[in-house]
Amino acid sequence: MAANDVSQAVSPQAVSQNKNQSVNQLKGPASEIDLTTIAKYAKHAPRYTSYPTVLNFVPVNNDILRIANKNTQAKALSIYVHIPFCQTLCYYCGCNKIVTRHNSKADEYLDYIEKELLSKSHLLAERQAVSLHLGGGSPSFLSEQQQATLMTMLKKYISFDAQAEIAIELDPRNVDLPYLKNLRELGYNRLSFGLQDTDYQVQQTINRVQSTLHIADLVFEARNLGFSSINLDLIYGLPHQSEDTFRTTIAATKAMSPDRISLFSYAHLPERFAAQRKFGEDILPNAEQKAALYNIAVTEFKQVGYDMIGLDHFAKKADPLARAKNAGQLHRNFQGYTTKGDTDLVGFGVSAISTVGNAFAQNPKQLQDYYEQLNNHRPAAAIGLSLSNDDLIRRDVISSLMCNLSLKKDAIEGKYGIAFDDYFAIELDALRPLQKDGLVLHMNEGIVVPESARIFIRVICATFDAYEDSTKNMTRFSKAI
Repeated sequence: MAANDVSQAVSPQAVSQNKNQSVNQLKGPASEIDLTTIAKYAKHAPRYTSYPTVLNFVPVNNDILRIANKNTQAKALSIYVHIPFCQTLCYYCGCNKIVTRHNSKADEYLDYIEKELLSKSHLLAERQAVSLHLGGGSPSFLSEQQQATLMTMLKKYISFDAQAEIAIELDPRNVDLPYLKNLRELGYNRLSFGLQDTDYQVQQTINRVQSTLHIADLVFEARNLGFSSINLDLIYGLPHQSEDTFRTTIAATKAMSPDRISLFSYAHLPERFAAQRKFGEDILPNAEQKAALYNIAVTEFKQVGYDMIGLDHFAKKADPLARAKNAGQLHRNFQGYTTKGDTDLVGFGVSAISTVGNAFAQNPKQLQDYYEQLNNHRPAAAIGLSLSNDDLIRRDVISSLMCNLSLKKDAIEGKYGIAFDDYFAIELDALRPLQKDGLVLHMNEGIVVPESARIFIRVICATFDAYEDSTKNMTRFSKAI
């Protein structure tokens, strides 16, 4: 449903030295963005894994994907399967999940996944899948036998490319060596472990106590088993996090040397997620402190050879993500940053999102609603959106900024037959205050976001969002910092 280049932590000295710094001078690390600017732009903004965002989807009564599939240009598929179950509740989590210790619930769920596979067979025909991603929830909630059942089922209805990326998210607390061996035998070649934070006080507060040594052992064993890529998820902005404790987390991450790192900003939305009310805002890092945590991570990971990927990902230089970024071929979808931008994404399971052609569609978020849709032989989608030409233009603008920190006007003009400065006159005017504050370089040929302002990219992209009123609707999203 995947993602910054800042070299130093924000300091008081940076405030005095850079308060009046011009755009042309702003070329260095994030310490050159002063604390006042950080506070000013610590606004609510979407993560832009899609445009328009999911909160702009509307109820759909027809098979929106079947219609879109008739005109799609994508020659391959990406597959997403949502496994909503978790054995325990992590208090920070905003994902769609069902907390239960009854493993048998997954058996019924897999039966409905097969029903959905049958209902979407028209989307799967005559094209191969070049990637599969299992997310959650906790896909490792499934037993070894249930994992085998699911993979057999998927291969029954979907033709996978021989070189397909087969990836799964894992909660290390319920994974051991036999479980990893089973996944490898089933064809999985990419793993993502939820490390989040190694500090015990932080872990206790978010209800996710886990052994760092155990995770390190899993990473070691996964390499020995031949998994081609290992990712670690980290979160900054968690309760009780400090610069010192987060440096320890970063050191542990570097020691494991994963191929990729996801560095997510904690989204505190207690009005939407009840579990986040377990702790108060008084123990959360503020915007300035979050920026410092972010800066530390970027500095540390870049120093050991990781490339920055978009907003919040890192990859080793030989990784396909890094190569795609450097070639200007990076894409972004509901799984984050990806090299598979020329595919249709077909999602399965409760709350799963599909992108086919110029249409989005999301399955019901409640399990019983999802079951009822399939029992009544109705399209699984509950909400969605068919994109207008304006949506497509803005999607490309926002995607380019999110992936590349830059935009070439002539690329948009050539593709859509518009005069960029005329079409986006209002938006360019709205960018001027950001330009004055050093967050945007607006040149004749394009728009460039300096490395020092990478952390503000969500706010910058929101300028081009036609759906969102900053004073009314943006509060539905987490703060950008």
